[in-house]
Amino acid sequence: MTRFSTALRGLATTLAALLAVTAAPATARAETEPRAPKDFVALRSVDPTIIQEMRYLTPHNFVGERIDGYRQPLCILTRPAAEALHEAQTRLLRRGYSLKVYDCYRPQRAVDHFVRWAEDLDDQDMKAEFYPDVDKTRLFADGYIAEKSGHSRGSTVDLTIVKLPAKPTRPYHPGQPLVPCFAPQGERFPDNSIDMGTGYDCFDTRSHTLDPRVQGVQRANRLLLKNTMEDVGLVNLPEEWWHFTYKPEPYPDTYFDFPVSVKSLVGRH
Repeated sequence: MTRFSTALRGLATTLAALLAVTAAPATARAETEPRAPKDFVALRSVDPTIIQEMRYLTPHNFVGERIDGYRQPLCILTRPAAEALHEAQTRLLRRGYSLKVYDCYRPQRAVDHFVRWAEDLDDQDMKAEFYPDVDKTRLFADGYIAEKSGHSRGSTVDLTIVKLPAKPTRPYHPGQPLVPCFAPQGERFPDNSIDMGTGYDCFDTRSHTLDPRVQGVQRANRLLLKNTMEDVGLVNLPEEWWHFTYKPEPYPDTYFDFPVSVKSLVGRH
């Protein structure tokens, strides 16, 4: 064998080793993508009648883009939380209403995305709708953004009530004019929810469930949601009329990071 051939063989061996080292992490990542525990379920498998409008899979949210970790329009919850929603839905259907969920389980990577966005003070593309009266420098101090979310524990849900038959919600198109989330229902972004006084994810004290400025039909609608949820074990967060947590939580101290996808619920061990 010539000296040149020996050198070529050595180079080929080195390249093969480098390729193996480079490929290994990708393979390892694919194999170690976190999965949901066995007692997490797709809400549709428990109650297919509940309407799902998963906002963080779309650009119609306070960040203005799809949020990390949301791969499919899917509500995932712990089974006890999903079964409680089914019980609430059964009660509302008798009255001509349906629940509609905006967000359910939320991976930690999504929360991290929120934090990065909140720290970028130059990105205020969605301010006119979602936080028109709040300075972005105050989002952490005022509690609108945090480094951990109860949603990541799997038993918290953001939801509203829709009058049946449900009217379709007009899709949001990035760049369209934005209207404050606390504007009258006929002016703010159209949503087939009954009038709750603000839109979903409205960073404003008007979103407090019992804010004294919210009266009449709007207050009655909030109380219908609150009372229905709390009757089945879902407790309201007073600062957000749409936010409820099943109690007792199966995972009160665990923050999960598996993606929102069917694959996260398949092949669990």
